[in-house]
This record gives sequence, structure tokens and C-alpha cells, in this order.
Amino acid sequence: MSQFQQLQQSLKEQGVRYAMGAYVDIHGVPKAKCVPINHLAHMMEGSELFTGFALEGLGQGPHDDEIAALPDPDSLIILPWKKEVAWFAAGNTFKGEPYPLSTRVALQKQMQRAKSLGFTFNLGIEAEIYVLKQDESGNLHVPNADDNQPKACYDVKRMLDGFEFLDTMVTYMDELGWDVYSFDHEDGHGQYEFDFAYCDALTSSDRYIFWRLMAKHVAAQEGLLATFMPKPFADKAGTGAHFNMSLADAQSGENLFKSGDEVGISGLGACFTGGLKAHGRGLMAVAAPTINSYKRLVRKGQMGYYSWAPVFNALGHNNRAFNLRVPMGGGRVEFRGADSSCNPYLVSALMLAAGLDGIERGLDAGKAHHENVYEHSKAELNEIGIEELPKTLDEAIDAFESDEWFKTVLGEELCAEFIDIKRAECEAYHNTISDWEVRRYARFF
Repeated sequence: MSQFQQLQQSLKEQGVRYAMGAYVDIHGVPKAKCVPINHLAHMMEGSELFTGFALEGLGQGPHDDEIAALPDPDSLIILPWKKEVAWFAAGNTFKGEPYPLSTRVALQKQMQRAKSLGFTFNLGIEAEIYVLKQDESGNLHVPNADDNQPKACYDVKRMLDGFEFLDTMVTYMDELGWDVYSFDHEDGHGQYEFDFAYCDALTSSDRYIFWRLMAKHVAAQEGLLATFMPKPFADKAGTGAHFNMSLADAQSGENLFKSGDEVGISGLGACFTGGLKAHGRGLMAVAAPTINSYKRLVRKGQMGYYSWAPVFNALGHNNRAFNLRVPMGGGRVEFRGADSSCNPYLVSALMLAAGLDGIERGLDAGKAHHENVYEHSKAELNEIGIEELPKTLDEAIDAFESDEWFKTVLGEELCAEFIDIKRAECEAYHNTISDWEVRRYARFF
């Protein structure tokens, strides 16, 4: 009996009746076929073929041969709410070879590169979410009328008001072995954060994709919408997905970013951070990949106080105005520009590659800033050498496209697919007449 047949038999004995190998499109949205459990071994060998032209970002036309989804047996999740279904994260293959436009394959490639250098890339993603009500017109509302405090962060009553959703999520996450160590009511009304154990970046990315799916299901059971729109309300906090990263020794597992100095990060970690800064503006195109993402990345906007969002491509110590931060306790670097709409495989692949570039070139992110630079003028920022992050998706795509380094990491085809799709998104937005424009201009002149 082969390894896959043994797995198939084991799952049958646990009551599993169906299995799916879920890969993602370029946006990070999972796609899959479902097979009866008796066909799991065939699926593990690449039996399930897909028309790549049916999805965005896979670089195929209607005339191309099909791609296969190849499930990773190590990524097995039995759905906590539907235990007859087994989920596997999958990458894509084409004619038996890893498909270069698969973003999970892109991450695996970079992690293999890191391993060849003696590193394991570890990642923890801070999972934030809004749980809202959507009316028949599509408008979003905070479901709890009592959740209206000017400063709602960490509020106990409002957290307990949403306890059914939170409890179900934590129960499922711990059932899956994710080790939730904290959750809270966040700054926005109807907004929550879950923090769970970090692990290697591939596993963390698999889990984040599944976490979004699970949150949608749990919220829907209560007649609510779990949304990963980065900024659903102009006057409330945005939803981030901060990437906390470190390199470990591939043999011993020792954290190689750990340091006892004031900054809290080793020389290796400082070089890694320098690579993130060097490619920081272009990285925002994948870390904050939507039009709406840049409504989050503002100093204040329509909020009554500072946004907590990063707007500067520089290093802060425990300073949240900066994209790069070494949190208290050190031993890791946090990239704060990533938001809840990102494709974690694509972001992780490029973050790792940028960090390794920084190590190979001996780069440095510069001194950590402690001051409140939200209050600085453009002239003051220029004087102290602080660069701002892109203010729009269009600007971020310009930065991504002008940095030829991205092509060396992802290949020209995947880069071109990403740029074309995002340019089209920007154009579609530009050509849409918003309610704001009608209210502003219809009777203005």
C-alpha cells in the first residue's frame, strides 16, 4: 500500500468522505475540486486538472493544456464544522512540473533557497477581521448598536458581545493545533484580532488562507459577514495582517534574529530588514494589493485620531507609524503594511527574497525612529531622510514595475500577470463614478 493509499484509508476510518486540494488564484482566493475519499490517492498524484484560463493570474489562454492541483499531504485539515471533508493546501503543476505562476510554488522556491543557505523562514500573521451586517443594498453596518465607543480597542463588554463568534473561532483554531494565545476587540467597531503561534512561512500562509474561509463560515452561521476588505469604513481603523518574520538555523531551530542589544535584533536581522526597506515601496503592491488598501494607509483620514497605519518606509522601534518595526522583546521584524486582502504566499515569497537580498548585499534599514512622525511635514521628512509609502495602488504598481529585482524573484510571466491585473483594477476604479462625486459635483457649479 502506497503512502497516499495509507492516508486515504486512515481518513476513511476517521469518517472523512470527501477531500479537496485547494490552490489559490493570484488574489489568494482558494479554488478546488472535491473528490470522494476513495479517489484521494489519485488526486495526490495529480489527477485533478483545471482550466487555467478560468482563473485570474495563471497566465493561460483557452487553447492551453490544463494545470493540475497537487495537494500537500502535510497540510491536512479536517474541517472542524464539517468533519466528513478534508482540506489540503495545493500548489499547481503543469505537465508534471511545478507551475511557475503558482504563488504557493513561488514561496516554496524561495524557502528552498533559504534552506540552501542554512535558514528556515518563520512567520506569524496577526489576523484581523471585521464582522459586520450587510443590508440588501450592499451597505455594511456594525451589527452591535452598543459597539460605538470613540476608542473601542480592547473593550471588554464589546468583546463579550461578540463572544459567540470569537469562541467558535478559537475553539476551531485550537482544535486544529494552532495554539491561539490572544484575541481581542480591535480599534474599529465590529473589529477583532486573533493571534496564534508562528511557524514556517508555508504553513502560516496555508493557515491564513484557511482561516479566512473558516471565519466566513462561522460569521455566516450568525447571519453576519466576515470581511477582509482593508478599510470598510472611512472613519474607523483599517484591517491589517502584520507579517512578523525571523530566520532560524535550519538545523538547530535557533532564532538567528535574537539579540540582547537595545534594538533587539541581530546583525543578520538588521540586514534582512534592510532588504525589506530597499524594496519596500514595490512590496506594497503585493502586501496591500487593492484600491481600498490605500484608504487604510493614511495618517488620519476621516478618523478622529491617528490611524495606527504605517505610512513611512523606514524602521521604527516600537513605533507603529513605520512600515518596519522591531516589536518589544525583539527577535523578529514586523512588516506592518500588509493587510487582510493579501495573498500570503505571494507576500511571503517576496518578503523572504527581499530579506535574503539584504543579507547578501549587507544592507541596513538605518536607525530606528522613536518620534511621532505623523506630525511631520513633507519638508521635515525630507530633512531626516524618511520616505513615504505609496498613497495609491497605481503608485505602488509603478514602484513594483520599476524595480527589476521583482522579475528575478517571480519571473517575468508572473510579474506581468500581476501588473496587468492590478492595472486593470485601477482603471476600472478610475472609470467608476462614485457616490462622493455625485454628491460633490452634481449641483456644485
